[in-house]
Amino acid sequence: MKPRSLVFDLFGDYLRYRGGEVRLRGLVALMSCFDVPEATVRVVATRMRKEGWLSSRREGRETVYALTGAAWDLLDEGRDRIFRRDRGPWDGQWNMVVYSVPETERALREQLRKKLAWFGFGPLSSAVWLSPHNRTDAVIAAFSDHPAVQLHAFRSRSTGTESDRDIAARAWDLKELDQDYAELLETYRPRLAGYRAGALSARDALGARMRLIHDYRLFPFRDPDLPPELLPADWQGRVAHEVFLEAHGLLRVRAEECVDGLLGAD
Repeated sequence: MKPRSLVFDLFGDYLRYRGGEVRLRGLVALMSCFDVPEATVRVVATRMRKEGWLSSRREGRETVYALTGAAWDLLDEGRDRIFRRDRGPWDGQWNMVVYSVPETERALREQLRKKLAWFGFGPLSSAVWLSPHNRTDAVIAAFSDHPAVQLHAFRSRSTGTESDRDIAARAWDLKELDQDYAELLETYRPRLAGYRAGALSARDALGARMRLIHDYRLFPFRDPDLPPELLPADWQGRVAHEVFLEAHGLLRVRAEECVDGLLGAD
């Protein structure tokens, strides 16, 4: 778990509910739970401030850090994708984005592809991406300040369910994703009994909860949250999400005890 990601996760899951800011020595105390030394915390905090993710103020001889508005927006967007799943019925419409980016803007093109994947779009071809969810407006808004990016949105139906399943299999590697979900379940489902029994210390619960977030956070980049009719039989993704939510909830009280103890000591 990278120190930068740990800082974001500590704010997202704990510090936002404790005033939204933290003294440097409090942050050092929290990061020590993950064997991050004080010198590294200072460097990371300084860099995140220079990059516009953290703001700082002086309180006597103390430095107090808080996330900036841009950082909170990024964090909330990620949190929404991690914790929520679309449960409504699918209307059978594919939402398509066709883009054009000059060859000289390769970095911008890669940024566009990552954003498309983040919003649950998959590539039908190199410049044609599609999703069963109507999120084209969000993609267009994200690149409204980039005139080099030309985006066109369409909605259409295929010839039927068999064709829809074929499209989904072409746009996403569902087999590999399902296997990775199965591995996540193998890791965390056996731990639920211990979590329910409160077997972990407060410090270990904080570490386990942060590790859980770390292990799960990349799935929303890869999982388009397809409706059931487009998924393979015995799909593990929905089960894995439920196990993730349960584990995250079971570890909350003990993890927050650790955070309160460290910040209280600070």
